[in-house]
Amino acid sequence: MTSPERVERPAAWAEPVAPVRFLLDSWTIAEGELRKLRHDPTELLTRAVQPLLWLLIFGQVMAQTRAISTGNLGYEDFLAPGILAQSALFSAIFFGIAVIWERDLGVLHKYLVSPAARSALVTGKALAGGLRSLVQAAMVYLVALLIGVHLRLDPLSLIGVALVVVIGSAAFATFSLVIACLVRTRERFMGIGQVLTMPLFFASSAIYPIAMMPDWLKVVAQVNPLTYQVDALRGLMIQGAVESFPLALDFGVLIGSTIVLIMIAARLYPRLAQ
Repeated sequence: MTSPERVERPAAWAEPVAPVRFLLDSWTIAEGELRKLRHDPTELLTRAVQPLLWLLIFGQVMAQTRAISTGNLGYEDFLAPGILAQSALFSAIFFGIAVIWERDLGVLHKYLVSPAARSALVTGKALAGGLRSLVQAAMVYLVALLIGVHLRLDPLSLIGVALVVVIGSAAFATFSLVIACLVRTRERFMGIGQVLTMPLFFASSAIYPIAMMPDWLKVVAQVNPLTYQVDALRGLMIQGAVESFPLALDFGVLIGSTIVLIMIAARLYPRLAQ
C-alpha cells in the first residue's frame, strides 16, 4: 500500500514573513486603541478646549500687542502650528496612564503572553497615539481658518502636516509609555507628566522664535523634538513661512526619536507587569 501524498499547506495559510507580521500586529494593537475612541470620544473633545483657547484668546491678544516679533508672519500665523504641536503633545504625553490602567485591569498580561513582539505592541500603541492627534489637528485647522490664519491647503501640504502630527505624537506617546514603565503608578505618572509637558512646550519655538531666547534656552530648544515638530508644521501649514531647519532634518529628528523611544519602551514594557 502506497503512502498518501503529502498535502501542501495552502499559500494563504502560510505564516507571514517577519516584517509583515510586525506590521499586522502593530496595526491590530492600534486598531484596538482607536476602537475605544469610537465608543467614547469625550476625551478628544475635552482636550481640544485648551488649544482653542490659546488660539482664540492668547493668539489674538498677542497679535494686538505686537510684543513678539515674528518677521514676515502675523502672530496668529506664527502661533497656529505651535498650538497644533502643543495639542498633539498634551494628548500624547498622558497616553501612558492608559497603559497603567491596562495593567491594573489585567489587559497588559494578555498582551504580554500573545505571540506579538514587544516592539510591535509598543509600535501599535505609538501609532494609535499618533492617529488620535489627527482629530485635534482637524479642530485646530478649523479654528485657524475661522480667525483668518493664512493656511496652505494644497493636498501635498496637508499630507505633510498629517505625517508630522502622527510621527511627533507617536514619539511623545512612546515617551509617555517609557515614563509609565519606570514609575508604574498613576499618582507618580500624573505628577511627572505635568512637570514635563510645560518645559517641553515653553522650551520650543511654539509661541516665540528661538532667536528671542537666552543662550542657554536656545541649546535646550535645539535638542527638544517638539521644536522640530513645530518647525516642520510651520513650514508646511503657513503661507510664506520659512523653516528654521531643513525639512529633512525635522523629519529625521522626529523619526529618529520615535525609533529610539520604541526600542527603549519595548525593553521596559514587560517591567510594567511586575
